[in-house]
Amino acid sequence: MAITADTFLNIYHQGFVRVGAAAPQIALSNPAENAARTLELAREASASHHALVVFPELGLTGYTNDDLFFQDALLDATLDAIALIRKESLNLLPVLLVGAPLQVQGLLYNVAIAIHRGKILGVAPKTYLPTYREFYEKRQFAIGADCSHREISLCGDTAPFGVDLLFAASDFPDFTFFTEICEDGWMPTPPSSYGALGGAHILANLSASNVTIGKADYRHALCRVHSQRCFAAYLYAAAGAGESTTDLAWDGHVMIYENGSLLAETDRFARAAQLASADIDVEMLRQERARHGSFADAMRLEGKPLRRVEFEAAPSKSGDVGFMRHVSRFPYVPDDAEKLDTLCYEAYNIQVAGLVQRLEASGHQKLVIGVSGGIDSTQALLVACRAIDLLGLPRTNILAYTLPAFATSDQTKTSAWALMKALGVSAEEIDMEPVSRQTLADIKHPFADGKEQYDVAFENVQAGARTATLFRLANMHNALVLGTGDLSELALGWCTYGVGDHMSHYGVNSSVSKTLIQHLIRWIAANDIFGPEASAVALRVLDTEISPELVPGEEDADAPSQLTEAVVGPYDLQDFNLYYITRHSLKPSKVAFLAWRAWASARSGDWPPNLPEDARKEYDFATIRKWLRVFLHRFFATSQFKRSALPNGPKVASGGSLSPRGDWRAPSDGSATIWLEELERNTPSALS
Repeated sequence: MAITADTFLNIYHQGFVRVGAAAPQIALSNPAENAARTLELAREASASHHALVVFPELGLTGYTNDDLFFQDALLDATLDAIALIRKESLNLLPVLLVGAPLQVQGLLYNVAIAIHRGKILGVAPKTYLPTYREFYEKRQFAIGADCSHREISLCGDTAPFGVDLLFAASDFPDFTFFTEICEDGWMPTPPSSYGALGGAHILANLSASNVTIGKADYRHALCRVHSQRCFAAYLYAAAGAGESTTDLAWDGHVMIYENGSLLAETDRFARAAQLASADIDVEMLRQERARHGSFADAMRLEGKPLRRVEFEAAPSKSGDVGFMRHVSRFPYVPDDAEKLDTLCYEAYNIQVAGLVQRLEASGHQKLVIGVSGGIDSTQALLVACRAIDLLGLPRTNILAYTLPAFATSDQTKTSAWALMKALGVSAEEIDMEPVSRQTLADIKHPFADGKEQYDVAFENVQAGARTATLFRLANMHNALVLGTGDLSELALGWCTYGVGDHMSHYGVNSSVSKTLIQHLIRWIAANDIFGPEASAVALRVLDTEISPELVPGEEDADAPSQLTEAVVGPYDLQDFNLYYITRHSLKPSKVAFLAWRAWASARSGDWPPNLPEDARKEYDFATIRKWLRVFLHRFFATSQFKRSALPNGPKVASGGSLSPRGDWRAPSDGSATIWLEELERNTPSALS
């Protein structure tokens, strides 16, 4: 029985943890006021279902107190502030990580205190104390790693104390976090590295970090790379307005990264309090670590024993609390114009470089390619032309053939001829109907007797004839057959096995998704790499609906009659499914959840910058689930044997390939049963 919509839409049910990083306005040397401001943000976070909030370093006093930290009056007031937050946290959802000065056995420490539901969970002191340029922390504070006390008494609680504390939710296995303080994160071996190796999926940095020109970029670089290297989320909260400006300035820089991606960031130099929030996919982070075997090696070689501090997070796993996270509709295509330009440049040149190397290594100077007038063969031909140019060979060494058969439309045939002529390659046409008719007659197919039986045999006779012809042409001309099939087709098994479009000597598109190929063609045209005539033809090809053109339609029809997406589903959705199931190993129900969040009609904007208006579609939940079922069946049950015999081709995108020698190894005799059952069991019948 399917679950309810309320449960399905809940982020905690789907393996996300809502976190916040806060920058309250500081009241210097006034712990009571700072506690009140901290609690104000904590209540705001609790009301919006946060499970963890990190505040700045020494946030209960202010960072810039210098020798005032030795004053008992300030320290006593700090204890009162901690006690107040502990008391008021009793009815708040999130764990609060607050910064304070704390005396332990006569020594003063700069600490992060974890407070949750009226209890001090633990206290983590700062490890690295900067004493250079404007910093002089060793004048006031002791080094946290040197402390021999493993427990302290604080506000009536006996709490673990040390730099080795891993906080873990007993009722949410992937919700684990580790804290460090400011300078710790700037060191060659940040303490949070050991926290990650010990199992923490969320790393929190309570920071002060005054601002100087260019420092924000450095912070971004640190957080981005560290989160990616640790396969973790990194929460960074720096001090802002209210700190002393005797010799320094403060910008209140707050940001949240997850595995190298910026999820949230506040405005810098704000005068008011700020809270950055994001939903962290801790389930995905766990899977990323499991997938990267080197992380396990690092755990074995570099890991240190940590003390596990358990608490009950108790988030509600029912009810839609919103979604504080951007999910791109096109995971293979960036939403940002600059990133898209860079990606297209790299993807195209990776394809070209792979083909150049294969030609040089094999000693071949000619290529044979079938040009259909569709986007895949168009992109492959554009790659071939660039490769041949780089090798200093004439483009006539590209032997391009259009191979019309029973269902070839005037539109695609015209486009194929126009593109070949515009690019200056050797262009010919070979009619596939005679050989196809002969084969159908030889196998006694009903079509040979005039019956309109357009079955798989009828379709594959044409596909097989084309590929067989291309290979024989390659034999004649000492050339390589260039494959045109793409990643999306391989995922769905939408290719004719063996002597069909599944096979070639080298496949330049084999790890490029259908959605990305469309943007690569637009990028090549926009940069006018092959001149305006070729660019115009390539763009016209994009306006043609995707079709294998194997089943005849209306007589004298100009456009293709057989539409691929009517059979296998919209490539917009199927590429989305492909990415999250192969790249992140997500459960089908979670893929459906993310697809709903990405494609919901209520959300506007966030389209790739060069995507035309008429290509901007929306899908309801019924459509999402329908085509996800199709994907699961085709991907897991019917098409792995084709991928197991895949020809060589360059890996292009970080989203991976389906090569059996690379990113995807799976049995050819698999079943889709458990994936289909999981989808049915864990998705609602409808969403409004």
